[in-house]
Amino acid sequence: MLRIGCVKYLNARPLIRGWPGEVEFDHPSALCERLANGELDVALVSSFEFLRNPIYRIINDLSISSDGPVYSVVVAHQDEISQIEEIELDPASETAVNLLRCLLGELGLNPHLKQRSTGILPVKSGSAAPAQLLIGDQAIHFRESHADEFQFWDLGDQWRKLIGLPFVYALWLIRPEVVAPKQIADRLRGLRDENLGHLNELIADAVARVADPGHPEITRQFLSAYYHEHLRFSFGKAEKEGLRTFAQLCAKRGLLPEGGIAFDLV
Repeated sequence: MLRIGCVKYLNARPLIRGWPGEVEFDHPSALCERLANGELDVALVSSFEFLRNPIYRIINDLSISSDGPVYSVVVAHQDEISQIEEIELDPASETAVNLLRCLLGELGLNPHLKQRSTGILPVKSGSAAPAQLLIGDQAIHFRESHADEFQFWDLGDQWRKLIGLPFVYALWLIRPEVVAPKQIADRLRGLRDENLGHLNELIADAVARVADPGHPEITRQFLSAYYHEHLRFSFGKAEKEGLRTFAQLCAKRGLLPEGGIAFDLV
């Protein structure tokens, strides 16, 4: 039986909803570790996992990307971004953390980056809260709950302004020993096409699944904008060039070894 893992965020729904078998959902960092250890055969994980360990086949034409503001990968801050002295990091995604490092470095900014072991820091009324990197559904909830208290530095928006290319956050990766990778890839591409072709149904299902009186922002209107305006689900020429550029900037910052990358596509 195929062991498949997927990030457990709303942004992954169009790539996994309707998969007929069992799917293990987790945070990106946990999935990366399990895929690297051979505990999963296929997983939708952080793009940095491939750059760091390029043993995997990449399912072509599938990704979670943005070509401008992504909305759900942000630094929440109160001071101007150039005045920030410290940013608390979300440990769930190495891609977002390393994207932040690259953006700050290219802009000549050097705040202290501090790992955070638990969830979002509490916001205390009347006092400046630390800047913090937020990703995924946590970022969505925080933005909507604290829109009047924070500014939000959207990493997808900053990347597009700086580089002029899409940014790739997540890819479907297949371990090298898995047989019939093209058959798996074709099924997942077909699933994406089916979900995007019935996006209104997917949105209604997602709203029902995340219904929570404490998070009223997860509405049909919000998800329609999120899926149509902020996210891309392809991995074409521009996305590949964006990922190569990210790899180059990571190497420049000492986050990856020097040298180009080759995509083993299926």
